[in-house]
Amino acid sequence: MLLSGVAVVSLGGCGVLPTKSLQTPTNPVESQTTAQNTNDTSTVVAPPAIISASGDPNFVVRVVQRVGGAVVRIDSARTVTARVPNEFSDPFFRRFFGEAVPSQPRQRVERGSGSGFIISSSGQILTNAHVVDGADKVTVTLKDGRTFDGKVLGEDPVTDVAVIEIDANNLPTISLGNSETLQPGEAVIAIGNPLGLNNTVTSGILSATGRSSSDIGASDKRVDYIQTDAAINPGNSGGPLLNANAQVIGMNTAIIQGAQGLGFAIPINTVQKIAQELITQGRVDHPYLGIQMVTLTPEVKDRINDRFGDRINITAEQGVLLVRIVPRSPAAIAGLRPGDVIKSINNQPVTTVEQVQKLVEDSQIGRLLPVEVERNGQTRQVAVRPAPLPVDREG
Repeated sequence: MLLSGVAVVSLGGCGVLPTKSLQTPTNPVESQTTAQNTNDTSTVVAPPAIISASGDPNFVVRVVQRVGGAVVRIDSARTVTARVPNEFSDPFFRRFFGEAVPSQPRQRVERGSGSGFIISSSGQILTNAHVVDGADKVTVTLKDGRTFDGKVLGEDPVTDVAVIEIDANNLPTISLGNSETLQPGEAVIAIGNPLGLNNTVTSGILSATGRSSSDIGASDKRVDYIQTDAAINPGNSGGPLLNANAQVIGMNTAIIQGAQGLGFAIPINTVQKIAQELITQGRVDHPYLGIQMVTLTPEVKDRINDRFGDRINITAEQGVLLVRIVPRSPAAIAGLRPGDVIKSINNQPVTTVEQVQKLVEDSQIGRLLPVEVERNGQTRQVAVRPAPLPVDREG
């Protein structure tokens, strides 16, 4: 994907870690779970009890009683049209297959479900963009059983955040915390609707912060994720990850297929920032340069110099190598070239793709962004003017 600060590519592939299969835990309605009976008689060791920092072993119960009513189920449906291949209009096919050959596009309805949480007593709800993406109909079910038609106020696929609204008043709400102060080891709670099991509560700890999108195999996103071992499954998407004070610190969004204890959430500070723009503008404009890039390593350097040494001479030992420049993009207009090695952005040194991602995302559209690059052994200063990220872009 050709996004400034987002497209992380390796020289041999797409940049998605080969040992990971990332899933966004939205629950397809058609999927069913079947219990399996095994003869395994090995001893099962119970996990250690999770206790809050205050020493309260029942803090999970108190948090759920306090905010559980503000967590909702979101069901979505969209109509998908399957077009008839042009070959089927050929009289030759129709002579032999007759009525078996479809003459009109066929439609089917795809259904899915996820979770969300209420932030306004008048009906504003936060969830994942992939939960409602392309939906023709959105239905919100409250914990008390009431259902409402949902209206999508806006969605941002780059961060996977969406805001929907229902026509209701005096709803229970949930408080937002501060994800900037999180520390690994903190007790956390997830509430959602995994596999259609409404109002499911799981608990664990905050395993890590600052997991980059490329770390988890989601290089098309611009998010530094929170990692948790609280159980997250299909249907948890969009639900809250809470601290011991019943505050949302993240929005549950992704799991890695085949792994256990590896769930990921979008930090609530990021969610809140994106949601505010969606509520006021209906969209989010992300700064865009139009570059494909890879973190420069000795191996990458040697491979490039061996293969393209007649055109490119990389002398830098570290930095971010530009692999491709999108034609007519801000980077192309500014004069950046494949083979350039970014050394700093806005006077801040960079050595990884993730650092470039963050600095570009924090830049301002339309304002010149100083970029220092090394080209064929010489340092150059280039000023790039970020543009809004194109909605319809190459993938």
